[in-house]
Amino acid sequence: MSWTPDALPSLAGKTFVITGGNSGLGLESMRILAGKGARVVFTSRSEKNASTAIDDIRRTVPSADVEAVTLDLASLASIDAGAEQILGKCPRIDALVNNAGVMQTPASRTKDGFELQLGTNHLGHFRLDSRLFPRIEASAGRIVAVSSIAHKLAGIGLDDLFYEKRRYDPTDAYGQSKLANLLFGLELHRRLVARKSAAISIPCHPGYAATNLQTAGVGMEGGSKLFRAIYAISNRVMAQSADRGAWSLVLAAADPSAKAGAYYGPTGFNQLRGPVGESFMTKAAKDETVARALWEKSEALVGPFFPA
Repeated sequence: MSWTPDALPSLAGKTFVITGGNSGLGLESMRILAGKGARVVFTSRSEKNASTAIDDIRRTVPSADVEAVTLDLASLASIDAGAEQILGKCPRIDALVNNAGVMQTPASRTKDGFELQLGTNHLGHFRLDSRLFPRIEASAGRIVAVSSIAHKLAGIGLDDLFYEKRRYDPTDAYGQSKLANLLFGLELHRRLVARKSAAISIPCHPGYAATNLQTAGVGMEGGSKLFRAIYAISNRVMAQSADRGAWSLVLAAADPSAKAGAYYGPTGFNQLRGPVGESFMTKAAKDETVARALWEKSEALVGPFFPA
């Protein structure tokens, strides 16, 4: 398979929700979806950045139907308030794309005391998805967990998710969070099948795409100067564009041929770039026992996923 956005049908009448839509993969995914006639509601931590993103989209897609909701995935209170706004704006949700994230940050905590990378990338999305799930299920919609090739770099510290006993390493913590995204997407698929739900789960990854993700975390106070220097070079010579990185997100969210429970992304060397199709995942990502345990821990931390 070598998928491109040209394969998409008209998306008129469909509504997509994307977290972190104000830049990078989220912005380019919105551009593609809006260009096919979809309505897109996206989240951003900043009203100013959201407004800039909408202006950017409308310069290339003048008819774009895009709207923003302010939401911070590092705050459960903000997630709940943002979810209520999204539900008010979206009578249907055809897909929710868990795109927003942080990468290789210095040791930090969310507002609720979770390690920042797992708390934002996994637990924040788990909570948001649970709040929006009834609307997604009623729309026979999709949940798209955006993982990363970095899921290959780490395991899940089930007994120490927040590095309270282990030495904190920004790269290991990022890898753990992205493995958690993939474990979640696959476990959600299994649970939706068991539930006989009309909703489906399709995880994906963007390969190596040049976005501000590589610079924001390491650019924080206390961030790695070494990785700042590495990304300054590798983003220019190794990475594909954010637009190309967005292709797998859009495939998982909107293409009728996408299969529930599959994992889509670039399929070239080390999955960095190349033709988009069903991509490689590690043995750890397929571990159903760990996936169940992570799900149960996630529910204990941020609440049950499915409605009572």
